[in-house]
Amino acid sequence: MSSTPEETAPYGGGPAVPAAETPKVIRRIRTHHLREMKQRGERFSMLTSYDQLTAQVFDEAGIEVLLVGDSASNNVLGNSTSIPVTVDELLPLTRAVSRSVSRALVVGDLPFGSYQASPEQGYLTAARFMKEGGAHCVKLEGGVEMAPQIERMTRGGIPVMAHIGFTPQSEHALGGYRVQGRGDAAERLLRDAEAVQEAGAFAVVMEMVPGDVAAQITAKLEIPTIGIGAGNQCDGQVLVWQDAFGLRTGKMPRFVKQYADLRSTLLDAARTYDSEVKSGAFPGPEHTF
Repeated sequence: MSSTPEETAPYGGGPAVPAAETPKVIRRIRTHHLREMKQRGERFSMLTSYDQLTAQVFDEAGIEVLLVGDSASNNVLGNSTSIPVTVDELLPLTRAVSRSVSRALVVGDLPFGSYQASPEQGYLTAARFMKEGGAHCVKLEGGVEMAPQIERMTRGGIPVMAHIGFTPQSEHALGGYRVQGRGDAAERLLRDAEAVQEAGAFAVVMEMVPGDVAAQITAKLEIPTIGIGAGNQCDGQVLVWQDAFGLRTGKMPRFVKQYADLRSTLLDAARTYDSEVKSGAFPGPEHTF
């Protein structure tokens, strides 16, 4: 069964067209489409994106969800972690992505310190991402303790994606990059998942969680789960695009699969350009007016 939503005919349309002849029209992915995909047993994909051109490429490729992540901090802005990035730095990136897609659901990631203080602070920050950034929904980190924030946002008309397990904004409190939910901690992770669902989250990311625990939570929840280092039984998967396509180098987390080596391709091209400029080979006659 195709996961591509179809546009319904408008009221007062012309004569009925036989189903076999009705063209399929791609439209924007909405939060309810992800839940419907879960119900049908269909999986979906999610990638980060922070700019116009990657957003257009990923949208054309059929990626259902694009996350303008706080990971822009250490993948775009030169910081060593996701913690320093600010709302004002993420909003222009969110605008660029939301303006550039015709189908994908665009998620604005609420950065550290912009929602934890109170539900009202969280709502006001999320509203900026919707109004100024053009996000279709927002994501925040935390489980039981963030339920009041999620409830306030959803009550105010803002769809929320939750994020539990390893939460990068809490890396210092968690003692670094460590798997969450092992042993007795699995029950706490389940409580987090149930709490965010009850509060109104439409989906939940689970990061660095044992695969069997993630599978149990996925089976128990009505909302879709999105895994990153959480096994292959989640309803969707997400990766940072620079990791997945080999633009960033160095030691990769175990859960990353690299589908391309863009850094080598870009490096070779840049070296060739540099060499041709310095030798005078570029620009040639064909590039000259």
